[in-house]
Amino acid sequence: MRRFFLFSLFISLFYFAGAQAPFPSADEIKQFMASKTCVVLEDDPFSAWNSFIKKAVTSFWTITPYEFIDIVEFNKRRTDPSCSFIVLTQTHFERDKTGGLFNFINLIQGKKVSDLSDNPEICAVPLSFAEEDDIEYGYKLGLILAFMQKHAQLIAREPSITGRRYLRYYNVNAPEVINKTILAKKEDLAPEINTIDAVKAIYPFPFKIVEEEEIVKAITEKAPGILVLHKVGPGNTSTGSYCFKILIGTDDSNMYYFGQHRINKGNPDAFLSSDLQRLARYK
Repeated sequence: MRRFFLFSLFISLFYFAGAQAPFPSADEIKQFMASKTCVVLEDDPFSAWNSFIKKAVTSFWTITPYEFIDIVEFNKRRTDPSCSFIVLTQTHFERDKTGGLFNFINLIQGKKVSDLSDNPEICAVPLSFAEEDDIEYGYKLGLILAFMQKHAQLIAREPSITGRRYLRYYNVNAPEVINKTILAKKEDLAPEINTIDAVKAIYPFPFKIVEEEEIVKAITEKAPGILVLHKVGPGNTSTGSYCFKILIGTDDSNMYYFGQHRINKGNPDAFLSSDLQRLARYK
């Protein structure tokens, strides 16, 4: 994947966590609900991001009218409050001394501000580690977009549900996880829980270790009672870097779990046994 930077247009979508965009006011959320959402494409006819995001938006985005635009047009419209934007960015976390970059999908609101970092951020979700050769999140992108618009609808009703840790808010849904079936790929699980027997020893509730095709089918069919594991990390033992773990429902687009940890010898880049223990306690 060609990395998505706008330096050539004197706009950088390179964020440092801790210096992130402001969260929207109640009025700005109302502006979003009345906006046209502009989906920013890469300036590359062979971009995998472009093909994935076009398919996902066409299939899953219903909250606002939308159109696909290029980076030049984004530069022109960014300050227009009648527009909102779906855009791929890269983020580095200040405490991550490995220097790793993460791809995030951002939903931002147009506003008459001089710097992109001042545009209100409706939602941002980690997608992948930026150095991955392939777009591992492509088949889950529609599900993530469905969650993002669900989040926008939530904060339109309850504007107070914003803040620097707003994804953690969705752990209020964690007690419901045991009543649903988690789908996870083996490579996203820590070595000590990458078999069903190992999972069941900790988490005696519906859980399936599956191939990508079964996850795609569940997302496409909006299968009832299914939660998909979305794991984001560097894919190695980058001690000090971060791993993100998210569960989203395929039938209702709700987030049911959000966790993150710093990677070290005892906590690899994976969904951990401690995550299962945390969810199992709600039995």
